[in-house]
Amino acid sequence: MAGRKPDIHVQPTGDGEWAARRRGQDRAVARASTQAEAIERGRRTARRDRTELSVHGRDGQVRAKWSYGNDPRDIPG
Repeated sequence: MAGRKPDIHVQPTGDGEWAARRRGQDRAVARASTQAEAIERGRRTARRDRTELSVHGRDGQVRAKWSYGNDPRDIPG
């Protein structure tokens, strides 16, 4: 899929902060002191780029996922 931007992942940084990063990139698109703030910033970016947002817990497991315009399903609803 040429031109599609990578998905956004919200993850802890290890220094007590949270970061929203594009998959496969080290540089964060946003950093925040709380997970909620990082989610909101990541959500804005994912909506703008029409991609997915995944939220990881401190244990690294995905706890939530949203798709903003790149859902290939043909199922209504």
